[in-house]
Amino acid sequence: MAEDKDMSSVDSSGPVTGHIISTTIGGKNGEPKRTISYMAERVVGTGTFGIVFQAKCLETGETVAIKKVLQDKRYRNRELQLMRSMDHPNVVSLKHYFFSTTNRDELFLNLVMEFVPETLYRVLKHFCNVNQNMPLIYVKLYTYQMFRGLAYIHTVPGVCHRDVKPQNLLVDPLTHQVKLCDFGSAKILVKGEANISYICSRFYRAPELIFGASEYTETIDIWSAGCVLAELLLGQPLFPGESAVDQLVEIIRVLGTPTREEIRCMNPNYTEFRFPQIKAHPWHKVFHKRMPPEAIDLTSRLLQYSPSLRCSALEACAHPFFDELREPHARLPNGRPLPPLFNFKEELAGASPELINKLIPEHIRRQAGLGFVHPAGT
Repeated sequence: MAEDKDMSSVDSSGPVTGHIISTTIGGKNGEPKRTISYMAERVVGTGTFGIVFQAKCLETGETVAIKKVLQDKRYRNRELQLMRSMDHPNVVSLKHYFFSTTNRDELFLNLVMEFVPETLYRVLKHFCNVNQNMPLIYVKLYTYQMFRGLAYIHTVPGVCHRDVKPQNLLVDPLTHQVKLCDFGSAKILVKGEANISYICSRFYRAPELIFGASEYTETIDIWSAGCVLAELLLGQPLFPGESAVDQLVEIIRVLGTPTREEIRCMNPNYTEFRFPQIKAHPWHKVFHKRMPPEAIDLTSRLLQYSPSLRCSALEACAHPFFDELREPHARLPNGRPLPPLFNFKEELAGASPELINKLIPEHIRRQAGLGFVHPAGT
């Protein structure tokens, strides 16, 4: 990965479109230094963090996404450190990074990433606008890849994303490959260390966060992923709370009032027990009558009050809901092949042989000449 310590002095306060940023990469291990210039074409995202814009590399013609964030000179940027440690087909990749300054002596970090044109949020919006449900094959394809990306970040670099939602899942409209993006809230969680509970976008926020838990685990991402799955199946958010308290009300409407034991599992320090006693709404009534039972079963395994009862991301990938993707002749609706789904990386280390055999279909094993699958995958 090209590292860049060259300070490109660019006035970052000017208009973004048409702006050219030049930087130097290389120069390590006898590699020649070379200049790369990016022309900003359009802003594709803004937030409290800064902006993301689409840019073209003038030397190669390649389109990239550049996330530009104001950098506090006293701290290392956590997102940069995490992105440099990740390499997976379902995680957006960092190409390189550089710093730029303004004439007001502000320092900006620019993360240059691969450009993926769509988000799951916009894909879902498209189906809603034409009054259609998202075809189940797409729901399976997109959520399977989301879980694969989560299985990788949770087990290999040990990262909790903390903001899984349709806006942070990129979709390539041609190949239908999905990539997890925006690691601005992500963190390596350390057992026994406190974390902020005011994290994650509201509709996707796990109940233990609403209960103010500070010692949570990566299972908060599993809850969020369950909310994303339910949203794709329903065509709208499952828990559309208007505030943190209202969010809890929405969850209770479906899951029922949590028991004292479930509250203790979410946050042992939570002492306010004033909840209306509401019975759980049966999952099959949450969805329409034609919903496959496997879809309902997977949703119910993800959206559990007790964090330890939620299935892991890898277990979710092995769920029967995704069996169609493992069929030897599975294809996209237009007849084209599915994106790569079984090129597992180190995330299979530590998985049981039984789970590995479920995850890698027999036809893939035969192609690779593998009998019993070893953890390196195919």
